[in-house]
Amino acid sequence: MALRNIENALPISQERPKKLPKLSKNPEICLNDENNLVPPPESTIDYIASENLKPFQDPESSVQRLLEDLASKDWIKVCESLNNTRRFAVYHSSLLLPILEKLMVVMVKAMKNPRSALCKTSIMACSDLFKAFGEKLTHLKTTDDLLLQLLMKASQDKKFVCEEADKALKTMVDSVAPLSLLRKLKAYVRHSNPRVRAKAAVSTSNCVSKMEVNEMEKFGMVMIVQMAADLLNDKLPEAREAARSMVNSVYEKFTWNEEEEEEGNKQEAWQRFCEKNLTGLNAQAMIKIISSQ
Repeated sequence: MALRNIENALPISQERPKKLPKLSKNPEICLNDENNLVPPPESTIDYIASENLKPFQDPESSVQRLLEDLASKDWIKVCESLNNTRRFAVYHSSLLLPILEKLMVVMVKAMKNPRSALCKTSIMACSDLFKAFGEKLTHLKTTDDLLLQLLMKASQDKKFVCEEADKALKTMVDSVAPLSLLRKLKAYVRHSNPRVRAKAAVSTSNCVSKMEVNEMEKFGMVMIVQMAADLLNDKLPEAREAARSMVNSVYEKFTWNEEEEEEGNKQEAWQRFCEKNLTGLNAQAMIKIISSQ
């Protein structure tokens, strides 16, 4: 077989060089960047217990630059400023009163940030602000946003953020008058997110357990047992357990009078109350909780 002349051979095609992907610089994530879901690795942040915070030597001059520092693009500086906010709340709380509304806006924004360290520090600041100002916080425009963020953070998967939010919610219940707080919480026990709903149910239950009978009557005892009845059918055990606790708290206050000292009489009064104010199945569920104890 004759060999083809090399000059007539087909040309060997050369592969095009592959394009290398462009390397982009890692963007820094600042406090206002709420849409970036993959932040760079966290730097080390110290989480200081409230009892270990120190007072300012010159608080009047230090408070003048607090809001400016909280607005920094450097998230580490924001964390430091949040800890300074905590120091003011613990030792110089009166100086924060004129800027309290603006501080709440910063807290909400920091909780939405994808950086867990920044989120946790802001939650710790909320706890100290609840201790310092209590019911005053419920009169601010941003209270509902703050409460929703705490409930959402308490129901997320990051354990150390979740635990801190749970502590803040407990501090809130301990620091705020139950009647005022219950009026804020009632909207969230019907939240579409079941985990948020469960956390709201727990806070509501803790709130109801602190109420006196006159406070329950002022809010609406029937409204409380209706909330509990709805939560008894919730898909999450945490919400159902909170509902049972609410029922026990209402029963204890409802039957606390001299005319019905016998347990049998108390249960009969409770049965009449439930049958009068609830639908058949809900009434029977309420009666069963008490009679089965």
